[in-house]
Amino acid sequence: MALTVVQVLPALEVGGVERGTLEVASGLVKAGHRSIVISGGGRLVDTLVLEGSQHFNWPIGRKSLFTLILAIKLRKLLIRESVDILHVRSRMPAWVCYLALKGIRKNKRPKFICTVHGPYSVNRYSKIMTKGDDVIVISQFIKDYVLNNYTETVEKKLTIIHRGIDAKEFPFNYSPDDSWRKEWTKNHTTLGDKFIITLPARITRWKGQEDFLLIISALKKLGIPIHGLVAGGAHVRRIKFFKSLKRQVVELGLKNEIDFIGHRDDLKEIMAISDIVLSLAKKPEAFGRTALESLSLGTPVVAYDHGGASEVLNILFPDGLTPHNNISKATKKIASLYKTSNIISVKNPFTQKAMIDKTIDLYEKSVLK
Repeated sequence: MALTVVQVLPALEVGGVERGTLEVASGLVKAGHRSIVISGGGRLVDTLVLEGSQHFNWPIGRKSLFTLILAIKLRKLLIRESVDILHVRSRMPAWVCYLALKGIRKNKRPKFICTVHGPYSVNRYSKIMTKGDDVIVISQFIKDYVLNNYTETVEKKLTIIHRGIDAKEFPFNYSPDDSWRKEWTKNHTTLGDKFIITLPARITRWKGQEDFLLIISALKKLGIPIHGLVAGGAHVRRIKFFKSLKRQVVELGLKNEIDFIGHRDDLKEIMAISDIVLSLAKKPEAFGRTALESLSLGTPVVAYDHGGASEVLNILFPDGLTPHNNISKATKKIASLYKTSNIISVKNPFTQKAMIDKTIDLYEKSVLK
């Protein structure tokens, strides 16, 4: 049975939620279903349309009471297009969807599916994400968050569907081409044969850059020929923190061991030539996508043992887990990996195909309930 599926999100700029929306939309079209996306627009709209979906440009993510008026417009669209599934991925659009469905007779309503992408602040506004006929959670960590904070939620309506990566885009033992290596070597002459550790994370206090510098300092004291790369941009609101990190580099005597390389479009190549990639988030993250990408490439990851990163490493590289916020144990873990060869599982269950297949399977089952 061909389904008509509407996905709703605030915008189609670059990001994990947006990328997942496009991937599911493409999968729906390839499976013979009809895909519609409603968003406030963005740079990914052209790709979405080229891959066979329809797009409606509505300011549905704007946090304003006036946005709720869109519920009337959405209700008309759902009826006119005979929509089977209404899948929302963000809180403000979820309220619009919820109100739109309230005005449709129950036996005529599309099935309402919500995806909880992160540990939102716990309040009535966020609670809307638990109101779907089915609720997708992107990790066990997020499932536990929902059940612990919204205790009236029925567990059986929660389905874990991990985000996934394209194995063709992140092949195991990937090696950058000669032209990239030549350019990289020209711009980073001090690296030589050093042991390269990379922290891919935008500059913000909770991403762990301060811990990273302390770990690099401790490894240097152990005599390991270390070099640390911080790959992530600094928003204008984070400049003060960025300057404090640079002062910390000087205070620790790491001017020759640390490079801040900013936002990178070639992060895949940088992770591939790194000896270890770190995940040091102060707060548990919903899903460890960067850790997954690195492990998929064959580069070991050392990660604090919490949140989504813990789930990924427990399956692909449990030796890389280290206690949260413990600099000493993280240093010892990296030092031990420096001395040994590392075995990363090549059986990666976190694939884009698995995510798409499980999502469409849930759509089909939801319609039949």
